[in-house]
Amino acid sequence: MPRYHRLGQLPKTRHIQFRKPDGGLYAEQLFSTHGFSGPMAQLYHINLPTSVASWEDAGECKVKFLDAEALRHRHLRTDRMQPNGDAISGRIPLMGNNDVIWNQLYLANQMVDFFKNAEADEIHFIHDGSGVLETMFGDVPFQPGDYLVIPRGTIWRVRFDSLPVRGLVFESHGEVTIPKRYRNDYGQLQEHAPYCERDIRPPTELRTIDEQGDFVVLVKARKRYTRYHYNFHPFDIIGWDGFVYPWAFSIHDFAPITGKLHMPPPIHQTFQGFNFVVCSFCPRVLDFHPQAVPIPYNHSNVDSDEVLYYCNDKFGSRKGIVEGSITVHPLGIPHGPQPGAVEASLGATRTEELAVMLDTYHPLYLTEDALKIEDPEYWKSWQVS
Repeated sequence: MPRYHRLGQLPKTRHIQFRKPDGGLYAEQLFSTHGFSGPMAQLYHINLPTSVASWEDAGECKVKFLDAEALRHRHLRTDRMQPNGDAISGRIPLMGNNDVIWNQLYLANQMVDFFKNAEADEIHFIHDGSGVLETMFGDVPFQPGDYLVIPRGTIWRVRFDSLPVRGLVFESHGEVTIPKRYRNDYGQLQEHAPYCERDIRPPTELRTIDEQGDFVVLVKARKRYTRYHYNFHPFDIIGWDGFVYPWAFSIHDFAPITGKLHMPPPIHQTFQGFNFVVCSFCPRVLDFHPQAVPIPYNHSNVDSDEVLYYCNDKFGSRKGIVEGSITVHPLGIPHGPQPGAVEASLGATRTEELAVMLDTYHPLYLTEDALKIEDPEYWKSWQVS
């Protein structure tokens, strides 16, 4: 997990009186995970966070998956999508299961209201946008190539510098963490890890907004949206500290692990979820054995689905791939370099590939929206002509 962080004003210790300039008490809130045994943060509000002016049902948001699709490799062309909606209404679920949902973004509008996902941690990948993630914990500026990790229960809104913007959102029904093998017994990232604490960017500025009005927070929980109205701005926090907060990490700060012979995909792992991992494929030098085959070997992923989102078209093992392509290689059938790719790669010393990969340990099911952008001929790309 990210290290301890604090912003704003705090009392000397927890659970004691902390008074406003007018003598009233700030409202203390414990933001806890796993009951009271997981990472936590302590927040202090000007107003009671429990005080709701009104609420209204905003409808179902359950993802409808297809469950009668034949097993095959697939290629989805997100360049066929049109800009649509904001960071919430513009989410297009393409695939998922009970552990994780893959949402595709091609956004046309700025958010007006605030959002809270009360049933999932979120990992956002910003393909080509910049702006600020505004949260109850403070602002997190971002650039193209940034991951944004947002813990469940966080109230947030995103502001882009310009639109449209492409990206991904993974909704994780388990906690999103830094892989355990990268951390020592004290939680510190070890020397062999492909990034370090300096690369993790927590909120930089706490903007305490003491403002009255009608402020709407759209809450996602139990596969429904509920619209909550508050008489005060939800960013009324005067100070907070702890281990739970949103943070950013750039894919360009990932330090690839390389070797004498071709290294397997776990070396690219960036995040750990419950029954899934997220990996980053980045520009790097290739294997240095004089007879190395510098692209992946054929692989039977017998117990996991493997999905890649291509941020460019520089993959030597794939043909027919464009920027924004998604390949879906499901469990049960092997995949690997397409005909001619191995021979073409021999002697290469560097790759400029850039991609985000999701690997799951339970099958992913596609949606109707995924089929709308599918290249139905992709499975034939392994045929020898």
